Formats: sequence, C-alpha cells, structure tokens
Amino acid sequence: MILVILGSLLTQPTAAAITSSPTGTVYEQRQIHSPDGIGKYYMGREIAKVMGHTGAGWLERPSRETEEQPNQVVNLLNLQPDDVVADIGAGTGYLSFRIAPLLSSGKVLAVDIQPEMLEIIDFFKQEKNISNVEPILATITNPNLPLASVDLVLMVDAYHEFEYPQEVMQAIVKALKPGGRVVLVEYRGENPFIMIKKLHKMTQKQVRQEMQAVGLVWHETKNLLPQQHLMVFEKQAEVTKY
Repeated sequence: MILVILGSLLTQPTAAAITSSPTGTVYEQRQIHSPDGIGKYYMGREIAKVMGHTGAGWLERPSRETEEQPNQVVNLLNLQPDDVVADIGAGTGYLSFRIAPLLSSGKVLAVDIQPEMLEIIDFFKQEKNISNVEPILATITNPNLPLASVDLVLMVDAYHEFEYPQEVMQAIVKALKPGGRVVLVEYRGENPFIMIKKLHKMTQKQVRQEMQAVGLVWHETKNLLPQQHLMVFEKQAEVTKY
C-alpha cells in the first residue's frame, strides 16, 4: 500500500518545461515538476512518488484508526463470504487482514511490487493465524492476477502512485469477473483544507476520468470517511449477440 504523506500543501512548480514523448504514449514527461512527484503525467495528473518498504511502520501507526477509519472502509465494501478480493498496493496487509476474516469461503490476494512488504505480510499471516491471505508480487505494469478471477479490487491510498496506471488498470479489468467491482479510497482532492500534499490526493472527477479510460463504469461515491472518498466502479457484463 502506498502512503499518503501528512504535511503542508504542495508547493507548485514554477515552470512546465515538457520533454518530447514517444509517439502514441498516454504519458507526458516534464523536466520541471513537483518534488513530490516523478515528473510523469497521466491525463493531466502528475504521478506521486512511491513510499518504500522502510515506511512500513507508518502504515501500521495507531492514529490511522481514527484518521482513515479502516473498519468503516471494510464495512462499506459489502463483502460476500465467498468473494475473492485483490488488495492492490497492500503494503503490510493493513486492510487485507481486516477483510480476510469476513471471507469464510473466499480469500484476499495481497498484491504489492515490493518483496519486503510481502515478507511482512507472510510474518503477519503466521502471527495472526490467518490462512486466506495470499501475497502476490506484482510489477509496475501488471498486478499478476489470474484472468476473470476477482470479485472486488481494492486500492486504498495507492492508485495515485502507480507508475503505469493505465497498464495496471487494464490488467485489473481483465482480472475482474463480469460485474466485478473496483473500489478506490483516496484523500479528497477537492478539499484544500485536507492537509495532505496535493499529489497524494485525487478529485472524484480525475478518478472517474481515468477509470472510464479503461472501460470501468462509475457506480457510486461514498463520503462517509473523515477525509477520503470511497469510489465504486463496475466492470460491465459482456452482452452476447446472436
């Protein structure tokens, strides 16, 4: 899972020198950009830097219970006992281990690009004696999920740091069962008084634009969390033509 970083609002870059980009790419690279980003832009949004595994302790901080209300997040997912849930950017498994006990005949696929995070998940699996959390090592372009195997994909404070968001989301759509859901939890970019750096927040408009680009359909947005919105998208079932 990728960390949203508390701090002052982002200082805007003073220039927008743009480097040439390969023909047909959906990304734009800028030489001058925010110090909190990687200089790579997708649909007008700069991609934020990834938090490394050395920040794992921050993901498990006690104050996160009140700041993000993870149990409320889980309640809002409307899980079924046999669901297969992919927690993308799972980090230490902070959400994965809250979801797993609710899936009596299902499981959680805890996906992360950092092997060190998956080692932590393996440690917690033994410590918590939870067997239905399966760590999966992803790449920056592919979550490595089986085709048409997942009921729900969850991304909590993670999507804004994907280096290749379109490629990852295309793979996620393929991994979803027909009618499967994608849930993104992101700090509300519309609210300047939420003291999270700008690149670690997303507006609902931006998220909907990026999900639409890979064929996902917006279903609803729930604003029941203190500072984040929970946005639900669906993969449409294919219509068979005779």
